[in-house]
Amino acid sequence: MLVNDKSYQTVWMEDTSVFMIQQNLLPFDFKIHECKTYWDTCMAITDMVVRGAGAIGAAAGFAMAQAFLSSTSKEKAVMIREARTDIENTRPTAKNLFYAVDRVYQAGLTSPENAVVEAHKVAHEDATFSKAIGVYGNELIGKKTNILTHCNAGWLAFVDYGTALAPVYLAKRQGKDIFVYVGETRPRGQGARLTAWELKNDGVPHVIIPDNAAASLMARGKIDMLIVGADRIAANGDTANKIGTLDRAILAKEFGIPFYVAAPTSTFDMGCRSGKDIPIEERSEDEVLYQTGPDDNGNLVKILVCSPGSKALNPAFDVTPAKYITGIITERGIIKANLQSLKKVIGG
Repeated sequence: MLVNDKSYQTVWMEDTSVFMIQQNLLPFDFKIHECKTYWDTCMAITDMVVRGAGAIGAAAGFAMAQAFLSSTSKEKAVMIREARTDIENTRPTAKNLFYAVDRVYQAGLTSPENAVVEAHKVAHEDATFSKAIGVYGNELIGKKTNILTHCNAGWLAFVDYGTALAPVYLAKRQGKDIFVYVGETRPRGQGARLTAWELKNDGVPHVIIPDNAAASLMARGKIDMLIVGADRIAANGDTANKIGTLDRAILAKEFGIPFYVAAPTSTFDMGCRSGKDIPIEERSEDEVLYQTGPDDNGNLVKILVCSPGSKALNPAFDVTPAKYITGIITERGIIKANLQSLKKVIGG
């Protein structure tokens, strides 16, 4: 994607450092964050400097490569295994993370150089698959379409192009009359901060809505379709995505609106039988209790926005049962959310 007339990917590796767009600063500031060690990259994933299924996967793959490059002692094998555990513990729900780490780990057992090559391959495939998802998803978008999104599954969430937003960008380039309703996505506001920033940057007509406005908009016929991303898809089609996605799916079913999940096959977890087996990350209550924004001098500050002394519960994801999903948009085509369809596309 172009930012200030310069092309960027979300995350990349040069020599032994991993670079990434510092997403915690968006949309108020655009900076590049450097991770010199695998542990720095782990912390960037945990702190959501980089976030989104594909971007997390690419960053984790690069972190695994960094671990191989830095391990030179006699205890190399032990250090590499410990590093793998550290990386996998950063974000437990995102399947792409485990997919990338395993690929790079297996390649690195031959040589550190192979680990680096494999990490770059994972990142390249992520962008390529996202572009293909855009092509297939665009086929679902009519000449005039109002689309509701949730969270951010755009360019920032992947190495490039994105999943849920890739069809939107392609539709816009083809001259389709599209309008995007951007759910704010509390508590971190990935929709209001990141998706809205992306769409504005690309000139896509859009408006930010409160999360609890979706039902009213659907009831008034304002929404033609929903496209969301995914962090892990179980073998039966149940899908884990940012908290609040389940609400959207139930509403879409009630009002007869198509609900699509956009995700590469690297997000499929065929070893996970159903959504009940997907681990759900619990994040700090501070994300609910506090908000961050610029003061009058442009400095980012954190302020309490809830009742002082109250506690908060902060599950990062929920699971949408397959019965609510109209289809899954993959890099190999659009499939039904069931075991037979997932097996067919994985085996393809």
